[in-house]
Amino acid sequence: MTATVPPAPSADGPITDPGGRVELPPGAVPEDSRFANADLLPVPVARRSWTTYNFAALWVGMAHNIPSWLLASGLVTLGMDWKQAVLTIALANVIVLLPMLLTGHAGPKYGIPFPVLARASFGVRGANLPALIRAAVACAWFGIQTWIGGQGIFVLLGKIFGGWAEASRIGGQPWTLWLCFLLFWVLELAIIHRGMDTLRRFENWAAPFVIVGALVLLVWITVKAGGLGPLLDQPSELGWGAEFWPVFFPSLMGMIAFWSTLSLNIPDFTRFGAGQRAQIRGQALGLPTTMTLFALLSVFVTSGSQAVYGAAVWDPVELAAKTDNVFGLVFALVTVLVATISVNIAANVVSPAYDLANLAPKIINFRTGALITGVVGVLIMPWKLTATPELYIFTWLGLVGGLLGTVAGILIADYWIVRRTVLDLAALYRPDGPYWYVRGWNPRAVLAFVVGGVLAVGGSHSAPGKGPFPEDGLIPFLKPLADYGWAVGLAASLAVYLLLTLPSGRGGAKMVTYR
Repeated sequence: MTATVPPAPSADGPITDPGGRVELPPGAVPEDSRFANADLLPVPVARRSWTTYNFAALWVGMAHNIPSWLLASGLVTLGMDWKQAVLTIALANVIVLLPMLLTGHAGPKYGIPFPVLARASFGVRGANLPALIRAAVACAWFGIQTWIGGQGIFVLLGKIFGGWAEASRIGGQPWTLWLCFLLFWVLELAIIHRGMDTLRRFENWAAPFVIVGALVLLVWITVKAGGLGPLLDQPSELGWGAEFWPVFFPSLMGMIAFWSTLSLNIPDFTRFGAGQRAQIRGQALGLPTTMTLFALLSVFVTSGSQAVYGAAVWDPVELAAKTDNVFGLVFALVTVLVATISVNIAANVVSPAYDLANLAPKIINFRTGALITGVVGVLIMPWKLTATPELYIFTWLGLVGGLLGTVAGILIADYWIVRRTVLDLAALYRPDGPYWYVRGWNPRAVLAFVVGGVLAVGGSHSAPGKGPFPEDGLIPFLKPLADYGWAVGLAASLAVYLLLTLPSGRGGAKMVTYR
């Protein structure tokens, strides 16, 4: 029987409810399986309860954070006016929503996280390749967000109490900054340690609070600027001609790359969904709308700062610190805390916790994976990645987007085109099933990943003194593709995977069979 046709029902086979949600019966996966633990097994249908509001609130909480703000304000700093910046971000989030919904489909249907879904295409062992790439990116993002959050607390508390910046230094930074960083790190891990239900409840109230905080900042800078006029009148330094497009396309890919991480591991959340309608409506309502709204707020405030202070202040914490009102500073401090925790534990801890658990299920569970993520996030130097808009948007996001787009192309090709959303659920946890391929690895997926990855990031380049890559690109003849890394990676890996897979039989019948 081919992989595009559901297996015949059996006494111990999967159970499908009227809504199309599949569940394994008790004992379908042996308790001593080295490829499973309680966190990687499918979520029981009874626990798939997240509604449209839960998914929309999740996205509102994740979208409204300081790095999201830096995306939009960074575009203004690069020379765009508010209309160009908002257009770039809105278009990027409409584009990235499509793979988000496609990969998210497996969550409500099968109740499985991203690394288990990746076993279908990469192999039971091979899934560790995309899982560890996603985990590494998430650990880096965790460090970036935690540093930004700790820095925000340091700046705002310094304004309230005074003298923090003059404290004795350790490792080139005031010890008070390290203290803020440490306290913020501990608070994040304490919340995630309590599990996904705590995360869902936190996101439900954090989302509206952060929106209010951003609106307060907008009102404040509007009053300082003398009305909305100065916010809207800041001209574009690029125009709409030859100078605009070389900035627009890499910026668009950077904006897409910002959420390309979640376009892979969104099953980590949708596996708790009550059904497809909940995840589709929730994500469609939550992602593009809130990111566009937040982009509007960000560019208006940044334009206002340009009018008030003579230069664009792209960091909202630095901008908020310019007020001498104690209540305003405390409110900004709480908003920074809530906003950063909201996105960091959802976007950058949940995924690597599952990914690392997939690496060694019998040794690492969800909580252990979260702790490892926290430690690795501390060991990087996140302040360097956000030092300039060029480094943040073009180098970091461009490189990440290219690699993650490559993985997304393979997942989408395998799940939607090769298998037509039909998986042998129990076989995802077995070493003797259809997803074992060659010693647990699918060579076709690995080759597609290598080809797509080289095309996507091989031309990575930096302006002199602006980044780590050669001016002519790592592979010079691929330099023209570098500005489109995410799209190139996704399209190339999808095409290569299908070319290698479909000729072996209708829907990959000879490559993957039920047993």
